[in-house]
Amino acid sequence: MEAGPPGSSRPTELGPCLSGQRGADQAASASLQSAARAQLGRHPLAVAAVLPAGGCGERMGVPTPKQFCPILERPLISYTLQALERVFWIKDIVVVVTGENMEVMKSIIQKYQHKRISLVEAGVTRHRSIFNGLKALAEDQLNCKLSKPEIVIIHDAVRPFVEEDILLKVVTAAKEHGAAGAIRPLVSTVISPSADGCLDHSLERARHRASEMPQAFLFDVIYEAYQQCSDYDLEFGTECLQLALKYCCTKAKLVEGSPDLWKVTYKRDLYAAESIVKERISQEVCVITDTKEDNKHVSHLLEEVLKSELNHVKVTSEALCHAGRDLQQIILDQCYNFVCVNVMTSDLQETQKLLSILEESHLSILYPVVVVSVHFLDFKLVPPSQKMENLMQIREFAKEVKKRNIWLCGLLISYPQLEQQQWSGQDLLQVQHQLLEQAHQPLPCR
Repeated sequence: MEAGPPGSSRPTELGPCLSGQRGADQAASASLQSAARAQLGRHPLAVAAVLPAGGCGERMGVPTPKQFCPILERPLISYTLQALERVFWIKDIVVVVTGENMEVMKSIIQKYQHKRISLVEAGVTRHRSIFNGLKALAEDQLNCKLSKPEIVIIHDAVRPFVEEDILLKVVTAAKEHGAAGAIRPLVSTVISPSADGCLDHSLERARHRASEMPQAFLFDVIYEAYQQCSDYDLEFGTECLQLALKYCCTKAKLVEGSPDLWKVTYKRDLYAAESIVKERISQEVCVITDTKEDNKHVSHLLEEVLKSELNHVKVTSEALCHAGRDLQQIILDQCYNFVCVNVMTSDLQETQKLLSILEESHLSILYPVVVVSVHFLDFKLVPPSQKMENLMQIREFAKEVKKRNIWLCGLLISYPQLEQQQWSGQDLLQVQHQLLEQAHQPLPCR
């Protein structure tokens, strides 16, 4: 279905539903499912989310609206959608976007395989956009997959790091109180200037809080508030909790939020968000080895050194067996960093096999995947020409897989066969430093 005329709140159809939820999302949601249902009651609530995404990003100072600005070459709003999709009990996600950006939003949904998303055309202000999203959930339209929820979450499209626990807290509180919202302590003191630009008075910072997102409401409460809302509030208001209080006499329960609920507002915030994403996807490294018994000694030492040196990173190891079942589970658990160890072999067979598995898994759709192909070779036995040939081969593979968001680099290490049994963790410590330098230098995404 095509987007409606300006001001229309009719959801835009996105074509056939994409195939089931990614395994990683299922695994992440399953661990919290029992606790969530226990807190939401014996019968899970019907919960939907509305994301206003119609802003132009004036304060960002860039021509692209901030919700579409790239982080690691992926639009910011895609990270927010992913955070909500991973919560299994949110049934529908309504994104409110301007008509001119409707096609851009559709392409993002298709490219990154987002699910349970409906698009609604934005209004001229934030409150009018949210109202359009609520109307889409309230109206029982023909051929519309949306249904009226009991609880609705309102969240900013440019707050990508929202976690399930805070969503659960505001939904649970909204069920009991009618409305709830996340808050944070004030960082700066709030002052009121007089008409002549001088200080009139200041607020006691300890007694006040900053209102953040997400917020949650009984649907009937917030929808009634918007239906009664004055034109002035629709034009100039920004606080949804205030509307519930003003028009429905519903006092919102305030829930303490975490520091990562901040909103991407200025250009510098994009760099901060990118740093957070990099840190999150760098928390696990998988060392991949072949199955030859003589090579396990080196692989084991490398794994132990990585564990001791990178004590804040989870290091696992797996054999690249033919079936690849163990590796598939690691991929489902969302590991984005791999070290493929090859001992006394100059070909790239093992690395190619790993790359094929990664490409088939579509792991790199959401985040960059890093693969370091390490080759321990006896340089006395391998002629220099062959070494250069190997390097060029890795380079060609790297160019090809980079198109699919997989970053490949190679590391050749002199490893004389006669000295294999004398190698210790200290020897491999130097290798590890080379490995990390090689892995980070050519990869701006890390």
